[in-house]
Amino acid sequence: MVKLFDTAHLDENLMRTLSSNEASWIYNGLDCCVTGEIYQSLRAQLDEEDPRVQATHDFTTRKLAPFVEMALRGTLVDGQVLAATVDDLWKSRRDLDAKFQRIMREVFGGELNWNSPTQVKQLLYSRLGLKPIKARNAKGFYAETVGEEALEYLKIYLHVRPIVSMILTLRGIAKSIGFLKTKLDDDGRIRTSYNLAGTNTGRLSSAQSEFGSGTNLQNVDRSLRGPFVSDPGMIMVNIDLEQADARNVGAVLHTLFYHYEAKDIAKLLGKAEWNGPVGPAFASAYLDACESGDLHTTVCNMAWPNLAWPEEVSEWKAYCDGLIMFGQDSYRQISKKLGHGTNYYGQPRTMAKHTRTPTPIIEGFQRNYFGAFPAIPSWHQWIINEVRDQGVLYNLFGRRRHFFGRGTDARTHRQAIAYSPQSTTGEQIDRGLYNVWTQFNTKDVQFLNQVHDSILFQVPVNGHAELIPKILDVMKVTLQLEGGRDFTVPLEAKTGWNWGDFDAKKNPFGLAKWRGTETRERPSPRRRLKDYL
Repeated sequence: MVKLFDTAHLDENLMRTLSSNEASWIYNGLDCCVTGEIYQSLRAQLDEEDPRVQATHDFTTRKLAPFVEMALRGTLVDGQVLAATVDDLWKSRRDLDAKFQRIMREVFGGELNWNSPTQVKQLLYSRLGLKPIKARNAKGFYAETVGEEALEYLKIYLHVRPIVSMILTLRGIAKSIGFLKTKLDDDGRIRTSYNLAGTNTGRLSSAQSEFGSGTNLQNVDRSLRGPFVSDPGMIMVNIDLEQADARNVGAVLHTLFYHYEAKDIAKLLGKAEWNGPVGPAFASAYLDACESGDLHTTVCNMAWPNLAWPEEVSEWKAYCDGLIMFGQDSYRQISKKLGHGTNYYGQPRTMAKHTRTPTPIIEGFQRNYFGAFPAIPSWHQWIINEVRDQGVLYNLFGRRRHFFGRGTDARTHRQAIAYSPQSTTGEQIDRGLYNVWTQFNTKDVQFLNQVHDSILFQVPVNGHAELIPKILDVMKVTLQLEGGRDFTVPLEAKTGWNWGDFDAKKNPFGLAKWRGTETRERPSPRRRLKDYL
């Protein structure tokens, strides 16, 4: 006999009269039924939405399958390499800590716990008298901080730079050790869980696996990737989108301003008139630079045209890369750093703090940069107007985002400006991954990880030379922009037997640029990579 419950009139008193089984039945029933009711309600709302929103939802649900498969598979970890890496880190920490404590004793009369915010604040702000750096804490109040960003800024004081650098390094080592000691599963693999709705931009986030092991594998420092290895008989392949965010900025500018005339630009910028380039010449200059070869060399040439540039364009990269501008940074390196920050609405004083580059250099760079690419500051202003008036933006794939921050707030402006390029990058790598997953057998292509603008997978060593070109071809995601212009972000592949970068002495089986075939002799499947080092 089935017992019926009127859940509309359930209360605590009635629940106390039920057996534990009956209470569980009700709980489970409500869990299923309420979830189903919510789904039907949301589904009805979705059916009335903009087709772009429906398409975003459709693709998000379809790509769930390969990410679940990837999360379940995990990545094999070489226990010997892992242990050796942890031992090396502990040794580095002991040696550096001994030097640090000697300085503390000799100069300040006692040792200091560099991992204690209270002790570090007392040293830097009280004893050394530095102006305190403040940031909003978990309770929403501004308070003194000695976090990583604050310590990086304090390096501007030359007399404390050695101490601050040592504290940052020691904390970094401790963090690395903690990561490498993450619990593995019984099969010697590390796993992570992917949240497809974990960020506002549409990019994935990752965390501890569903089994209570593993951790976030999307922000692993390159120096710690060596212990992650391919399975026997397989070789790792890592495919990156090359300069994706910059190219997507160019694609956004091209799409937005392709049909703009002088009066449109003048109105946007609040000027009486506009005498600069218009139409495609205005809209496409940055995308043209991105696709012309080496973006940072092109930007460097436009920002500092008065340098003694060689006559041969092929020699420009070596020239500006070997010409030191400030500190240890060449003109090309400065162009790379400042170009990226400027694209995302970086202001000279703020960028000076983060890049440790003098403000006048950044101001001069931005004058020339905006002169070469006037669509960039125009885009910034268009985004600010749109967020202030509408509070909604779409990326190149039609993914919508609502901005709930104040439309007049600079923080909201920065988030909005970064949204379209960065979310488009995430969409490109996910669509490429999904295309591969649907067109290749899982025995031939096994996904291991996705890191925002790249994917890591493994393929059989036998046959990899035939498989990789096919995978690269399937992974290409092409958009048709205004004027019939095809836009595809180039892909770069690397191969190896572990996730670390190739180093002839330290990591001979790491990921190296793929040039048509893997020429290194593969490790014996009976031996771990540690045996070869």
